Amino acid sequence: MSDLTLGFVSFPLLLVLIFLRAPIGLAMLAVGAGGLMVLTGGPATVLAMLKSQSFSTFASYNLAAIPMFLLMGNLAALGGMSAALFAAARAVIGHRRGGMAMAAIGACAGFGAICGSSLATAATMGQVALPELRRAGHSGGFAAATLAAGGTLGVLIPPSVVLVVYAILTQQNIAQLFLAAMVPGLLAALFYAGAVALYVRAHPDEGQPTPALPWRARLLALVRIWPVAGLFALVVGGIYGGWFTPVEGAAVGAAGAFVIALAGGGITLARLGAALLETARTSAMIFFILLGAALYNSFLARAQVPQELSSLVAASGLGPWAVLGLILLLYLVLGCLMDSLSMILLTIPIFFPLVMGLDFGLAPDHVAIWFGILVLIVVEVGLITPPVGMNLFVIQALDRTVPISATYGAVLWFVAADMARVALLVAVPAVTLFLL
Repeated sequence: MSDLTLGFVSFPLLLVLIFLRAPIGLAMLAVGAGGLMVLTGGPATVLAMLKSQSFSTFASYNLAAIPMFLLMGNLAALGGMSAALFAAARAVIGHRRGGMAMAAIGACAGFGAICGSSLATAATMGQVALPELRRAGHSGGFAAATLAAGGTLGVLIPPSVVLVVYAILTQQNIAQLFLAAMVPGLLAALFYAGAVALYVRAHPDEGQPTPALPWRARLLALVRIWPVAGLFALVVGGIYGGWFTPVEGAAVGAAGAFVIALAGGGITLARLGAALLETARTSAMIFFILLGAALYNSFLARAQVPQELSSLVAASGLGPWAVLGLILLLYLVLGCLMDSLSMILLTIPIFFPLVMGLDFGLAPDHVAIWFGILVLIVVEVGLITPPVGMNLFVIQALDRTVPISATYGAVLWFVAADMARVALLVAVPAVTLFLL
């Protein structure tokens, strides 16, 4: 078996290990190490690479942003910000048809501005909004689908842990990526609200309006979300204003969330310990996946897989837009089977050089950022796409009386909204890039 054939065979082998429920980081580490041993004839090279890869991977300064953004989200939940966001959104639009579901989407967007994780946003907002959606007359399947889709806004709206990882992998500017993600993230919330409006029109028995609150009560509810607005302005405004780097901004955000939670009485030693432990667990999982991906990608590079794929595309005669479409389609398929971070780590080292060699009529740095936002969006669609759909299972765990089949059926409305948004961003790159 040639080196190149071994490289191509490793991918289905990796998928088999993932299907067998092997941790994704361990699966990539095992396949990468095994492939390198076959290529080099022994374990000595693998051990040497493990030593160097471990240091080069974890010594990255930008990686410090990941645990800080995760901690900011965990502390923000302790500060009651999620409940305040939902109350404010409900006060503003809850009296409209489907308004409670739209309020849940809006609250998820607000919480996503201070939490860089989709799963954390879905779990936190699900605890607050799921009972309210059920009381408002929404079926369990649609309520779960709404919150699962809203959870994806946690990584689409900056700050985003996945964008930090993409920036590290491709050597791009984190602040520029955050800025480029702003409009697509807001569009996601608007498209999801549109999906809710269409759903309640097609199902008149759902989403009955609730009594409108007096304007004084609405204004008071909006005032109560000042900690969220202030924290977002401090972190994102500070990064773009040049006051501090993205890593420093993440630390400032975590400190600000702690102060807000402490002032609101949401901090106890037990809760603080739980938040720190959850942050450590999630960070360790991400870092281990990063190490496994680094070794596996080193194996693919030695097997000449990225170079061969580029040659195949060049010889195929396909135009750049057709190639981009095939890549995005592959991400949508993989999204049904894998989580977003794993897809990013597994494919970006292969697809990024390929895309950068194509001519889209854009500057190379703009292509890199535009492609990163497109990838971010399509991999997040995977979080709500059956059969895996990690966000679907997170919400399902909060209310086990809802059949997963009902959630699968309802979430397709939001998947359709995502497809429309992806088509718009592919056809009009300026929507992503005009803030740069």
